[in-house]
Amino acid sequence: MSTPASPPRPEGTGPSPDGGGTVPAVAALPDIDMDWTLDLLLRLLRTPSPSGRTDAVVQLLGDELAELPVDLELTRRGSLLARLPGTNPGARAIVCHADTIGCMVSDLKPNGRLAVVPVGTHSARFAEGCRVTVLTDDPDRTYTGTILPLLASGHAFGDDVDTQPTGWQHVEVRVDEQCASAEDLAELGIRIGDFVAIDSLPIVTDSGYVNARHLDGKAGVAAALGALHALCREGSPAVPHEVHLLVTIAEEVGQGASHGLQEDVAEMLSIDNAVVAPGHHSIETGVTIPMLDATGPFDYHFTRHLCRLCETHGIPYARDVFRHYRSDVAAALSAGAETRAALVAFGVDASHGAERTHLDSIEAVARLVCAHLLSPLTFERWDRTSRGDLRDFPSGRQPAPTERFGELPTD
Repeated sequence: MSTPASPPRPEGTGPSPDGGGTVPAVAALPDIDMDWTLDLLLRLLRTPSPSGRTDAVVQLLGDELAELPVDLELTRRGSLLARLPGTNPGARAIVCHADTIGCMVSDLKPNGRLAVVPVGTHSARFAEGCRVTVLTDDPDRTYTGTILPLLASGHAFGDDVDTQPTGWQHVEVRVDEQCASAEDLAELGIRIGDFVAIDSLPIVTDSGYVNARHLDGKAGVAAALGALHALCREGSPAVPHEVHLLVTIAEEVGQGASHGLQEDVAEMLSIDNAVVAPGHHSIETGVTIPMLDATGPFDYHFTRHLCRLCETHGIPYARDVFRHYRSDVAAALSAGAETRAALVAFGVDASHGAERTHLDSIEAVARLVCAHLLSPLTFERWDRTSRGDLRDFPSGRQPAPTERFGELPTD
């Protein structure tokens, strides 16, 4: 169930981040250039980047960020970090991932086709029929193909096509070259361990829906850069705290933001896909703010702060819990990051399959990111340092009633 957008609050109202009365409301949000954001999204989708083979998409993003007034650097492995200076001490991170699910060649089969294993967690059921690009070690030698079930023709196999098992051992890649043997594949330069990228094939409808593989990740990157692009435009308000945009390259294999996050980050906001499906409350045309994923609850105060920002700025949002889900947040916290952490999500129907989102959802996420980066820290005074005195701890914002016991039986 979605939460309808509330009318904007008057300036100077809203709960205090440090538990007091009011704080100055965030100035009017800068407009998101959705033409620029959509153009970036389509270029990202058309750049193959399965986990483990992401240099090309990082180069694309680096070239784009180089046009903005940010400090840019890369980690040794290729995660990208851009910094936008703030006016006050403290920093906050926006984290998204540019890697996608994909496959890897596990065997050159005697029939001239490729056996593959998944890169990342996804079902072969949703890979059947996908167009792919085989990425050899030679960047000048790539090949197109299709993932097919072993019984791929009703004319040849009749009803058996409907009863064959589902699984990666039951599919193969038909390469668009004249290949009838393993030797033919080897002569093309295809080797075990080559990456097989699932083609995105994006389609944008007149009604604003985006249908594509790999929206998971890349729509979040587009939203993050759309927000940063808006904040960097002339006339946009200055951010109160330094912004660290971290684009990770191994989220789909569980490593995510395990490296690249700076120690002075007070808040980490990850952007990823919401789960638009029965049994969930995510929305496809607004922001979803999950309270919990498979690794546990997100920060109590931070998530409620984000909900208040949505209400203040009239951004449609929903709350949800993700039971079969792990994001960059989990990797960062498991690696020891001492920061408040939360997740905001754009709605995706059929995630890790025939994905679909709406441009309104991408824009809503970008607007919330702007609102977040222009607002005070969740607890402006307390969160500026990683340690503090007990008397300053803002425990009053999360009260717990005293447990009441019944009378104990007497002997």
